[in-house]
Amino acid sequence: MALPDPEQARPLVLPDGSRHRATVFLRAIIDHPNIEVGAFTYAHDSTEPEDFAVRLAPYLFPGAPECLRIGKFCQIAEGVRFVTATANHPMDGISTYPFAVFDEARFSSYRRSLPRGRDTVVGHDCWLGRDAMLLPGATLGNGVVVGAGAVVGGTVPDYAVVAGNPATIVRMRFSNAEIATLNRLAWWDWPVARIEAALAAIEGGDVQALERFHAEVTLRR
Repeated sequence: MALPDPEQARPLVLPDGSRHRATVFLRAIIDHPNIEVGAFTYAHDSTEPEDFAVRLAPYLFPGAPECLRIGKFCQIAEGVRFVTATANHPMDGISTYPFAVFDEARFSSYRRSLPRGRDTVVGHDCWLGRDAMLLPGATLGNGVVVGAGAVVGGTVPDYAVVAGNPATIVRMRFSNAEIATLNRLAWWDWPVARIEAALAAIEGGDVQALERFHAEVTLRR
């Protein structure tokens, strides 16, 4: 199998030869100074939005104090939302109502006065299920699976499966030793041709086979 060009916008070719316009490689279509996306990470929707950045992170404005960083080979289902830190309202006054938002003279200064929240970070090879929501500052490790409709805050360890509201760990996908091996191998950083050659091990869930493949390739170099 040959992987698609990660720089093309719409990599999914349907049986009739057309391209699915609402399945996109995000790095090819998002132009937002506060969003970083790795190669091969895609989002899927049933309809094509005008702006995928706004669809995914509706409260993250250009120049906001925080960023959204998504790794390589992530899979983002329809309805996923990132609620970033500047969605918060001020809580040090009597009211949490954002009065300054509706005052043209104060609007810009209000945005600048917001405290810097934690960046929202998604590791490599994460799968975010339909309608999942990541709260401000959520940090997902590599290989995390987020169940449909889950509400995720805090830090999720590598290769955990989480579900629910609030999201909790349902199980770990691999043993601690296997997780350490996968993070050390970091297959998502390999050249595309090497990933293509290793797909049998990657798709088969065989960590030892992937490690042997890496060792053999290293010896041949």
